[in-house]
Amino acid sequence: MNFRQLTYFIAVAEELHFGRAAERLDMAQPPLSRAIKQLEEELGAILFNRGRSTITLTQAGERLLVRGNNIMAQLEDTCLEVRRLGQGAEGRLRIGFVGSATFGIFPNIIRSYRANHPEVNLSLNPMNNADLHRALVSRELDVVFARPTLKDAELLSKQLVEEKLILALPDVIDTEGRTVARLERLMTHNLILYPERPRPSYADFVLKAVEDAGFKAPMRIWCMDLQTALSLVAVGEGVCIVPESVANAPRKGMKFLRIEPEIARTELSVNYRLDDQGVHTRNFVAIAQKVARKTF
Repeated sequence: MNFRQLTYFIAVAEELHFGRAAERLDMAQPPLSRAIKQLEEELGAILFNRGRSTITLTQAGERLLVRGNNIMAQLEDTCLEVRRLGQGAEGRLRIGFVGSATFGIFPNIIRSYRANHPEVNLSLNPMNNADLHRALVSRELDVVFARPTLKDAELLSKQLVEEKLILALPDVIDTEGRTVARLERLMTHNLILYPERPRPSYADFVLKAVEDAGFKAPMRIWCMDLQTALSLVAVGEGVCIVPESVANAPRKGMKFLRIEPEIARTELSVNYRLDDQGVHTRNFVAIAQKVARKTF
């Protein structure tokens, strides 16, 4: 039994009249009668009791009508689900991000996407740049927020925001009310760097910026992520150079100072595979760029 035969049967079963069923199907009655007869032969069951003036369903016909309607409903639901997936209205999106992204526009991007596509399931995965790169290339993630842009011929990158670097330091350090860091003094403290591996990383970017500014990095303390680095600053283990947006979420035990003159700027970018034609990724990247334009 195929889809066409099932459609013919349901029409006759619901009309209980071959003529009306033929009109409903926009076809002549003789080929419809032949199609139903052929279906009965294939199934090995009589589906209709044919009288002189009326027809009724046999038990086999009644069962086929129930099951047939269920099949048609499932098919309709399947078509709707596939259509919604194709439109990006349902499905899932796997997103990776560097920890510092959560202090800037990343939360606003997520909120905006959820507002526009509430039925899409989001999987959020914090990682360092190296792991983001690997997961994106291996298709474990669909889109990632990296700092800075990922360099790979297989990837597309869109810069969202450029930020100054600022200094996070314990609030017990007396800065005499200044809001600007004096690196020549603060370089006497431990410099907390992240991530320790893999390298090169954001840590190497910071070290180069400090050295290009004419200062030799002091004793270094290594850790694996931004949150750990901030915790170490808060307990007085040293200072840390972070993106400006990190100051948007003040933490107990630390304060932030501008660095003047600027030693470097850091970019937050959204990255995805060049061959990713999925509507979910395209919609997400478009919203990310829109939020970035409105914010900055």
